[in-house]
Amino acid sequence: MGITVQQEKGGLVVVRITGLLKKSEMDSAFKSVARKWGPSTRVKTLVVVEDFEGFERGANWGDISFLVQYDPQIDRIAIVGDPNWEGDLLTFAGAGFRQGQIRYFPTAQIAQARAWLG
Repeated sequence: MGITVQQEKGGLVVVRITGLLKKSEMDSAFKSVARKWGPSTRVKTLVVVEDFEGFERGANWGDISFLVQYDPQIDRIAIVGDPNWEGDLLTFAGAGFRQGQIRYFPTAQIAQARAWLG
């Protein structure tokens, strides 16, 4: 269980979340890929959520330092997962507060999510 983050061609970052999302694992994974970005790097992010169990309790989820530093470089975020988690995951991703667009897709629509990202 956990999180993986991979940089693909064309500025696409693919995030896979399985099971319980832990803050320390998320921070480590995101920082690992973001270190490779230059100041003019533009990215689109595909978040694939499978067998999600929620967020680690007691973690400092209010730490938005990554968001402050890298949000201007993220053009779009597509989240793909169980519709039951849509509200929680959109809120967690900062939908409505980020510079880039964020959209949720049901699990069966991963191809549509990739197409929307461009």
